[in-house]
Amino acid sequence: MTVTGIDFVALQVRDVQAAAAFYEKHLGLQRDPAAPPHAVVFATTPIPFAVREPLPGVDLDATPRPGVGVALWMKTDDAQTLHDALAAAGVPIVAPPTDGPFGRTFSFADPDGYVVTVHDR
Repeated sequence: MTVTGIDFVALQVRDVQAAAAFYEKHLGLQRDPAAPPHAVVFATTPIPFAVREPLPGVDLDATPRPGVGVALWMKTDDAQTLHDALAAAGVPIVAPPTDGPFGRTFSFADPDGYVVTVHDR
């Protein structure tokens, strides 16, 4: 038996609809119509991405920044343009754009405090 890799990523959020609206408006993600009632799944490839209600026992208000220790990276075709749009919209930029082995790269914080890194290579 072998695990072949990551197959699904979901963030537990305080307000599913608000988080979904953020990712739709600012990153252009589109909802996948097949989603359970407690989550919004986006039609991202090759790995589906979702925002969902917290699991029982998870208190997002008890942690200053959810997801600490996990690196979530998303790919775009133009990281600089996305950075500029997010910054203009007041989205917190955690790390400014730099050039490296993954192309132009920067990180932002979503409304729940998750840090997302974006690259364009």
